[in-house]
Amino acid sequence: MKSQPTPFEGGPMDGRVLPILLGPTGHPPKWYEIPVPSADGGPPTVLLYERVPSGYTKRLGLQKGWKYEYRPSGEKPKLGLPWRKRRRPEA
Repeated sequence: MKSQPTPFEGGPMDGRVLPILLGPTGHPPKWYEIPVPSADGGPPTVLLYERVPSGYTKRLGLQKGWKYEYRPSGEKPKLGLPWRKRRRPEA
């Protein structure tokens, strides 16, 4: 399996670079979860990082690579299915 050194920004992992396994498309996973055990033996806290482009080249505007940004909410956004209608709140 191939891996790629990927930087982390924000949160407790700020400034660290970890080797992340690449998927079949050659990209790291969209979301990276890091479980942190709690000191009192309770359920672990999960740190959530989202994959974002790390930058673009000046000349052609090509993407340079990926980095992970911290999401303090700790929740992934829910996927909306395109064939389902959204219910509008009644006034």
